[in-house]
Amino acid sequence: MRQDPVKTYFILVCLLITANSCLFAQGSDTLTKTVPKAFLDDKVDYHADDSMITDITNQKAYLFNNAVVVYQDMTLKAGYIEIDFKNNVVYAYGVKDSTGKDTQRPDFKNKDGQYVAGYIAYNFDTKKGKIRDVITQQDEGFIHGSVIKKDTNDVYYVKDGKYTTCDLEHPHYYIGAKKIKVIPDDKIITGPAQMWVADIPTPLVLPFGYFPNKKGRRSGILIPSYGESAVWGFFLKDGGFYFGGNEYVDLALTGDIYSNGSFGLKANTNYRKRYRFDGGLNVSYSRNLSGDKELPNTVVENNFFVRWRHAQDPKAHPSSRFSADVNAGSSRYNKYNGSVTGDYLQSNFLSNISYSKSFTGTPFNFSANARHNQNTITKKMDITLPEVSLTMNRIYPFKNKKRVTNTWYDKIGMSATANARNDISTYDSLLFTNQTLQHMRNGLRFTVPVSTSVNILKYLTLTPMINGSSNIYFESISKRFDPETNTVVIDTVPGTVVANDFAMSAGLSTRLYGDYYFKTKHLKQIRHVATPTLSASYHPDFGESKYGYYKTVALDSAASKTEQYSIFQNGIYGSPPAGRSGVVAFSLNNTIDAKTKQQSDSGAVYKKIALIDNLGVSFAYNMAVKHYNWSNINLVGRTKLFKMLNIDAGASLNPYQIDSSGVQVERFEWNNGRIGRLTNMNVAFSTNITSKEKKGQKPVSNSATQDQLDYINSHPEAYVDFNVPWSLYLTYTISYTRPGLPKTEKTTQSLAFSGDLSLTPKWKISLSSGYDFTTKKVTLTSINVYRDLHCWEMHFNYVPFGFMKSFSLEINIKASVLKDLKLTRRSPPTYGQATY
Repeated sequence: MRQDPVKTYFILVCLLITANSCLFAQGSDTLTKTVPKAFLDDKVDYHADDSMITDITNQKAYLFNNAVVVYQDMTLKAGYIEIDFKNNVVYAYGVKDSTGKDTQRPDFKNKDGQYVAGYIAYNFDTKKGKIRDVITQQDEGFIHGSVIKKDTNDVYYVKDGKYTTCDLEHPHYYIGAKKIKVIPDDKIITGPAQMWVADIPTPLVLPFGYFPNKKGRRSGILIPSYGESAVWGFFLKDGGFYFGGNEYVDLALTGDIYSNGSFGLKANTNYRKRYRFDGGLNVSYSRNLSGDKELPNTVVENNFFVRWRHAQDPKAHPSSRFSADVNAGSSRYNKYNGSVTGDYLQSNFLSNISYSKSFTGTPFNFSANARHNQNTITKKMDITLPEVSLTMNRIYPFKNKKRVTNTWYDKIGMSATANARNDISTYDSLLFTNQTLQHMRNGLRFTVPVSTSVNILKYLTLTPMINGSSNIYFESISKRFDPETNTVVIDTVPGTVVANDFAMSAGLSTRLYGDYYFKTKHLKQIRHVATPTLSASYHPDFGESKYGYYKTVALDSAASKTEQYSIFQNGIYGSPPAGRSGVVAFSLNNTIDAKTKQQSDSGAVYKKIALIDNLGVSFAYNMAVKHYNWSNINLVGRTKLFKMLNIDAGASLNPYQIDSSGVQVERFEWNNGRIGRLTNMNVAFSTNITSKEKKGQKPVSNSATQDQLDYINSHPEAYVDFNVPWSLYLTYTISYTRPGLPKTEKTTQSLAFSGDLSLTPKWKISLSSGYDFTTKKVTLTSINVYRDLHCWEMHFNYVPFGFMKSFSLEINIKASVLKDLKLTRRSPPTYGQATY
C-alpha cells in the first residue's frame, strides 16, 4: 500500500514531540519557528478513537478523542492533539463531556515522571514550551500550577503553585506559593509559602520552602518533638541529623535534652547489600537526673544500650553463615527510655552472635557463638564468650558400598563433637572488674556417641547406644576444714585435669494400629496409633575412689561428720555423676485420627482430621538404688477442637505417700486405692481466630517495592494490615501444685487476649489485655486506634490504668519528605515521663 506523505510527516513530528523530555520553557510566550531535524530509532504507535484529519493547505494535522502516541518508553495522551508542521509546534488540549466537565486532559508519561495538564504548547525544535493547569509528580510529591514554563536545562518555573504529597486532583492539603522552581532529581524551592488544609489557610507561614527532590535516601535535619516530663522538665527529643549515605548504608545521629540537665544521645545506622546481607546498629546513652540538681539528694543514672541485628542472605555463602542479634546494656535503660509498652515489661535481654561453616564433601561442621543473658530485675548476667564447636556428622565406618546385602554392623553409626567454652556469670555493675575476669569458667569437651538400629521380628526396632565423653578442665578444687574459723575452705588447684564419662542405653519400640470402620454417610474410619517404647540405661558410679573424681571433707574438727564433693564442682560441663544408675523406662504415646468423606465438584474427597494429637504416659524404675526406685508418673496431652481451640495439658503423679509432717515415705499410694499423688498439673486453652482476607485486595508484597518490604519486615509494628478485617487471640492457663501437705497447695489462673478490628476500610482498632485470677487484677492493657486519612494518618494509643497509665495521639503526613509535619499529644505515664 502506498503511504500518504502528509501522514508520514505527521508520524515524524509525533516522534519528535515524545522524544524530548517535559514540555515547558522560561521565556517569551511566542513559540519560535524552526526547521526540524529528526530520525526514527524505533516503531511509533498512534491512534485516536474518532478520527485523524490532515490539512495540507495549512500544514496541520488533527487527532480527535483519546488520541495516543507511543514511542519507546514515552506515552502522550489527550482528548485533542493539533500539530502545526509549519511552525514545528504541537498543541494538546482536554475536552469537555456532555455535562461540561473537563475530561481527557493532556497526559505525558516517561521514565522521568508523569505530567497531567489542561493545555500544552511545545516547540519540538527549541525544546521550549508552556503548560497550563498542570499536575506533575516529583518523587513523593505533586506540584500543581496555573502556568509552568521549562527552559533548555530542564528547570521548571511554576506560577501560583501548590506542593503536596496528596495524589488527588483536588488535594486535602498543600503548601501554596506564588513562585516555585523545580530542579529535577535535585530540589524544589519556593518563595514565601503558606500551608492550607481543606482549602483553609493555616498560621504556618514560611519565608521560603526547600524540599528534597531526589530518589532514594536524602540527608537532612531531624526535627525534635517537644514536651514536658513531671520528673525531668521540658524537653526536646529525637532531634538531630540524618545522613542518607548511599544504597548500602545510612546514619542518624539524634539526641534528647531536658531542662533539669538530663540528656540522651543515639546513633542508629542501617546497612544492606542485596543478595549478601542486611542489618542495623543502634547505640544509645542517657544521663538521667532525678530531683533538684542543686540539692544533695539528686540521683544521677548513666545508662547505655546497644542493639545490633545482622542477617546474611542464604544464597550469599551456601556453606557458611553469620548472624547477630544483640540486645545489651544497662538494666534500667528501658525504664526511662523505652519506646514501646513492651520495653517496660521486658525482664531479660538476650543476645547471640553466631558463625557456622560446613566443609563441603566432608562430614565436618564448625560453629562459633557468643551469647548473653541479662536479667533486668536481679541484674545478673550470664555471658558465653566464646563457644566453639567442631562436629562430625553421623558416619557408618563398617558400611561397604560394594556389598549387595547389608549386614547388622553396616548400620553401626558414630558421630563426634569437640566443644570449647568460656563462661562469665556476674552482675552488670561488676562486668568489667578484675574479680569477674578471675572467676571465668572454661573447659573442653569431647563426645563420641555410637549407635545402631536393628529390626527384630519385623515389627520391633532395637536401638542400642554407647555414649562416651571427656571433659578437660584447667583447674579443680580442694576442700579442707579450717579449725581456726571452724569453716570449710575451698582452694583452687591449677593444672589440667580430665573427667571421663560414659553411659549405655537401649530402646525397643514399635507401632500398633487400631482401625475402626463405619458405614455412615460422612465418617468412614477412625485410626488409633499407639507407640510404646521400652528403654534401659546404665551409668557407673563415678563417686568410687578408683576414679578420683570425688573426695571427702570433714565438717568439724573431730571429723565426726563428713561430706563427699566433686573436684569438678565448678566445672563448666559439670562432673560425672556419683552413684550407679540402672534405669528401665516405659512410655506410651497415642494419636487418634478420623477419616471423613466429603463431596466436591470433582467427586468424593476423603479428608483426615486429627482428634487427639498426642496422649502419653511415661515412668521409670531405677534398679541400681535401694530405695525410692520408682520415678514420678508423667502424663501429657494435646489436641485441637473445631480447628480453632488448642488444648495442652500435663500432670505429674508421685507414687509414694507422705507422712503427717509432709516427708515422703516409702509406701505406695496404690495402697490408698490410687495410682499416685497429684503433685502438679497445668492446662492451657488457646485460640487464634482471624477472618478471611478481603476479596479483591492485593497483598502488600504485590504492590510494595523491595525497600518497602525490607522496612516492613524490620519494623512490623509500623505496618497496619487492612486485608484482614478482624483477628482475636485468647489464651487461658491454669496450674496446680501440691508438693506436700495441703498447706503447700497453690493454684494460679490467668487469661490473656489481644485482637484488632477494621471498623471501616480506613479505621482499625486493636486491644491487648488480660486478667490474673490469683491477684484478681487486670494485667497491662493497651488500646490502639489507627485512622488512614489518605495522605495523612492518625495513631492513638491509650493505657487506661496501671503504672503505665498514659495516652498518646499523633497525626502526621504519610510521605517521608514531610514526616516532620505532625501534631503530637501525649499524657505523662504514672512514673513520670510525658510528652505533649
